[in-house]
Amino acid sequence: MRPVIVMTQTSEFKKNDTCILHMPFIDVEPLLFDLSLLENNYDWLIFSSKNAVKYFYPYLSKVSVSHIAVIGEKTAEYCHSMGIKVDFCPDDYSQEGFLKTFKAAKNSHILIPSSASARTLLQNTLAQQPYKVRKIDLYQPIPHTENIIAVKRLMRDKKIDAVTFASSSAVRYFFENNDVPPFDNYFVIGQQTLETLEQYNICATIADIQTLESLVKKTLESWKDNAI
Repeated sequence: MRPVIVMTQTSEFKKNDTCILHMPFIDVEPLLFDLSLLENNYDWLIFSSKNAVKYFYPYLSKVSVSHIAVIGEKTAEYCHSMGIKVDFCPDDYSQEGFLKTFKAAKNSHILIPSSASARTLLQNTLAQQPYKVRKIDLYQPIPHTENIIAVKRLMRDKKIDAVTFASSSAVRYFFENNDVPPFDNYFVIGQQTLETLEQYNICATIADIQTLESLVKKTLESWKDNAI
């Protein structure tokens, strides 16, 4: 018998030999932005998520960009599926990992289309270096209330074995109303997500690397250890 794992990220993840319930806690609301920003020439465009690619794709042909960088293997794969050439993707799928290895020519113009609630580390750190950085707020996350209520009901009915989080926003949306049933088996991607969860006095296990595959692997390892 396999554990029932709730995956709460926006993008769907499938694993044939595992019982996964895809229940996103985040919905997405597109935002209007200053289209004149597309009239500039950019040396680099940085995508930090699949949603950033998805919502910026209609504008991609309208902007002059020399190179494209991404954060995350899945983001890179999504770019390839859309016919977008990726010039740089770090092995560490985090903003910190990106900043450690990304190099561009002095005074390069960089465009970052992303969520309005995205961490500012990437933008601020690049702006402190000899780069000219522009950020576009493409969309904003909103709670997927229906899924959040459904998962809490499954918890009460003891029909799930693990809940995973891939972002701080998903954590906040789930715990903000203080009506979460007692539950112990939480798993996360990324130190930032873990720290957000700890703000609610919740313990969790962190994936070894920042991928959904690693997240599920860590969940299954824990389930096997506890089953012995």
